[in-house]
Amino acid sequence: MASINVSSIYTSVFILEGVPGFESSHVWISIPIFIMYVIAVLGNLLMLLLVMVASRLHSPMYYFLCTLSLTDLVLSSSIALKMLCIFWLNHKVISFLSCLVQMFFIHCFTSLESGVLLAMAFDRYIAICNPFHYVSTLTNTFIGKIVIALVIRGTIIVTPCPWMASRLPYCQSHQIPHAYCDHMAVVKLACTDTTINSAYGLTVVLIVIVFDISCIAISYVLILRAVLSLSSKSAKNKAFGTCTSHICIILMFYTLGLFSFLTYRIGHIPPYIHVILSNLYLLIPPALNPIIYGVKTQEIRTAAVHLIRRTAT
Repeated sequence: MASINVSSIYTSVFILEGVPGFESSHVWISIPIFIMYVIAVLGNLLMLLLVMVASRLHSPMYYFLCTLSLTDLVLSSSIALKMLCIFWLNHKVISFLSCLVQMFFIHCFTSLESGVLLAMAFDRYIAICNPFHYVSTLTNTFIGKIVIALVIRGTIIVTPCPWMASRLPYCQSHQIPHAYCDHMAVVKLACTDTTINSAYGLTVVLIVIVFDISCIAISYVLILRAVLSLSSKSAKNKAFGTCTSHICIILMFYTLGLFSFLTYRIGHIPPYIHVILSNLYLLIPPALNPIIYGVKTQEIRTAAVHLIRRTAT
């Protein structure tokens, strides 16, 4: 590998195939992709606007929700815009550097989304298990430190992926059987041993998903124990209600993520299945997050109604 001209690798290009085997149906496939992206953009922008203009939403839970909305906007835009260029304009070419940048943003913000879900679980734990210390614990400064720590975590653990991918020689096919520059999809094109790259990618997944899921599970076990100890039925219902939307989003995000990840490790899976699962994993949560929170959270519904009335008048 020492004889490889790195500069020539950086100026090379890749070809994103979209959904392998369904090239003739790309226009039809683009319709749900476009709809989900529009919903994700409008829904998350509305969520950010509501939190900014409604003083009743100026609390830790909604600050974390704003962070989730910003993450979803970046994550969905990182893949949807290029995918629509592929499906609508047949513009499949992507430069090597752009591919690495897209790879970084996708995996970094996926890590950040998982971290925000963990932070929101911690928020619910404090709110239900230690309500008298809620305001004093989750101060604006502490929330800012949590978000910064999550960004740093994502950056540190994800940066080696595109860096190591940039050092590989790609002397065979430059056609990526995917709709975006997924780490493993790119690495598999290298004409050298990629065991280290694959192992590091697996390590990142284990660090992020296993750690975050474990901490979230512990938080909700403690929350469930605290809720069941409440004597008032109305108090139990209110506590369960505040967690329902978050649990729905957690189940949706990690279920799709695990399916997408496992299809790389399970043999005899048609490439188009993995591509479709990967697209759903990165587009469905950003589209449904603001809808689920909007439906399940009374404060958000009330703020939305007030905003609509204020705009109408």
